[in-house]
Amino acid sequence: MSDFEYSAYVGLDVHKDSIAVAIARPGRTGPEWQGTIPNHRSALRHLIRRLSPDGLVLSFCYEAGPCGYGITREITETGHHCVVVAPGLAPRGATDRIKTDRRDATMLAREHRSGSLTPVRVPDPEQEAMRDLTRAREDMKALQTKARHPPRCLPPPARPHLSGPQPLDTGPHALAGGPGLRQSGPADRLPGICRCRPGLVSGPRGYD
Repeated sequence: MSDFEYSAYVGLDVHKDSIAVAIARPGRTGPEWQGTIPNHRSALRHLIRRLSPDGLVLSFCYEAGPCGYGITREITETGHHCVVVAPGLAPRGATDRIKTDRRDATMLAREHRSGSLTPVRVPDPEQEAMRDLTRAREDMKALQTKARHPPRCLPPPARPHLSGPQPLDTGPHALAGGPGLRQSGPADRLPGICRCRPGLVSGPRGYD
């Protein structure tokens, strides 16, 4: 942290579609919540003009993440100061278990003013493009390897459900071909046995 004291310290909780903003003035006063703005270039420039109407230099900070380093380049182009901090090294208290955009932005503004955040190196646009290309290639190689080697542990085949013996239906409709008696077919006929009529028992041929 530089010995130069900025007019205010701004904490940004950056997301893909929005940016939560909190500002900490020099001194011991608590950070002030400034609301949420869209993650867009015009909205960010409008925020800078609103927080610094007199042109005083502000110091911004936000945590490194998947949104890249475009925000810090946009802020430094307007003449203000911006640092990107390591998210895993930000000090958090025991009561900061519940994370919200407002709490994160307020914490960043407060800790940025006290100088307790750890900045990371910001790559130039060419290095960042090469880094994104390398990560995309690694992701594609991982997908290719996964497609070539399917998982060996397959789920066991489903076993048919075997039901127990069913009770024989002895009701009056059983002999009449009701639901309790299965209809006989050609597969049920045996050599030397003829098909019987209801109520009769057939014997060997030649004795009918």
